Amino acid sequence: MTKITLLGAGSGFTQPLFTDILNIEGLDRGVIGLVDIDAKRLNISAKFMERLLDVMGKKNWKLEVSTDRSKVLRGTDFLISTIEVAGTKTVRLDNDIPEKYGITQAIGDTIGPGGIMKALRTLPAFLDILTDAQKICPQATILNYTNPMSIMTLTSNRVTSQPFIGLCHSVQATSRMIANILDIPYEEMHWRCGGVNHMSWFTELTWNGKDMYPKLKEAYYNEELYKREAVRLETLKHFGHFVTESSWHFSEYVPYYRKRPGQVEKLSEGCPIYKGGGYADRWPVNRKKHDAKRVRMAKGQEEIPTKRGHEFAADIIEAHLFNRRTVVYGSVPNTGLIPNLPQTGVVEVAIMVDKNGFTPTYLGPLPEQVAALCRSNMAVYELTSQGILNHDRESIVHAMMLDPLSAAICTPEEIRNMAEDLFRAEKKFIPDWCIARRSVARKKPKRPQKARKIVDGAEQVSSMAAQAVEEKAASSRKPTNRK
Repeated sequence: MTKITLLGAGSGFTQPLFTDILNIEGLDRGVIGLVDIDAKRLNISAKFMERLLDVMGKKNWKLEVSTDRSKVLRGTDFLISTIEVAGTKTVRLDNDIPEKYGITQAIGDTIGPGGIMKALRTLPAFLDILTDAQKICPQATILNYTNPMSIMTLTSNRVTSQPFIGLCHSVQATSRMIANILDIPYEEMHWRCGGVNHMSWFTELTWNGKDMYPKLKEAYYNEELYKREAVRLETLKHFGHFVTESSWHFSEYVPYYRKRPGQVEKLSEGCPIYKGGGYADRWPVNRKKHDAKRVRMAKGQEEIPTKRGHEFAADIIEAHLFNRRTVVYGSVPNTGLIPNLPQTGVVEVAIMVDKNGFTPTYLGPLPEQVAALCRSNMAVYELTSQGILNHDRESIVHAMMLDPLSAAICTPEEIRNMAEDLFRAEKKFIPDWCIARRSVARKKPKRPQKARKIVDGAEQVSSMAAQAVEEKAASSRKPTNRK
């Protein structure tokens, strides 16, 4: 029987993921594994799943539930991760400490100070999970939904040999949004898209053979839409392409929209979610609301959605099990898929899926102006990944220095001080190697030394050889004592 295990099962992902999975035609039996270290939230999800299976008439499915993943991983065919490490305990720190330095983040889970700290908390635990998976369920395909997506995917692909893909909602949600804006049937719209997670770009948009970008650019003058999507529409106007991430989220990945007093306030007039600290305020509250909602659904006090949605996890499982070929968008290593992005990084592209697994497709070069924006983010991913794998805190500090928004506001010295403040404040949740500070004080200049002539290497070797010959000749001319 097919076994699907969800790590971080106490999260809000449980309902949409398994509603979609249980709608797969022909998948009438199997095992669902639920794992979460938060016993209370895990219990909520377990009761909800029992109710969902009953409502959908799935009597041949078995549940395995535990706070200990080693008890559930065995036999897993598909391992889905939605884990969160110390999120509610640190979200205010991730937001408030950078804000003291003038850096206001909308969410802070992808790059920037918040995203990098999230990686420091999450990846060490996730690398342990990958080690366990390699030992206990080496046959499993791993689907990751946990942010920071690109850093998670980049680092994971460097340590595991198991099939691994990073999944998000941005591409499918934004493509449907575009069809809505253009007022055309979604199924009839032709489009191509690629980049990096949370910063992929629609490189083609056509309908019945007609380029739809001119019409999309007219949306800049739609006042109601502009209030919600000012940043995406400004970016479309100046860079020529539409990006996959929401305006408030995207605004923290680039250096343009959150760097001066008044910018965020102006954006927030039409859409309060732009405001710095908003996510830190909302998320803990919303999490409790989602938990309460699942409790009501488990008790039959609220209707459970049973219609299939648009999560790629279900599409991938269906394609693997039944060879129903499909295309999803996900984060994978850049094996020449987008030539003008770093080949050592990960990219988000269209991926064909069938019983043979994942076959990423070639997108080609991005327009250079948007490729440059992607590369600025990929430098942060790379340094963070290297820092975590090599236990190199200086790489983490450099990652923060290269964050586009932080660099637009602070000096390197200010960013270093901010990093140290974050490390101290979150020392309970990050690796020990990242806590202790190394001295970077400027050294007093040494007294000037006498200049030495620097010679070419070959010239130096020839000179030494000539000197040896001369010394040998001189010694042969010395008088000897004859007996």
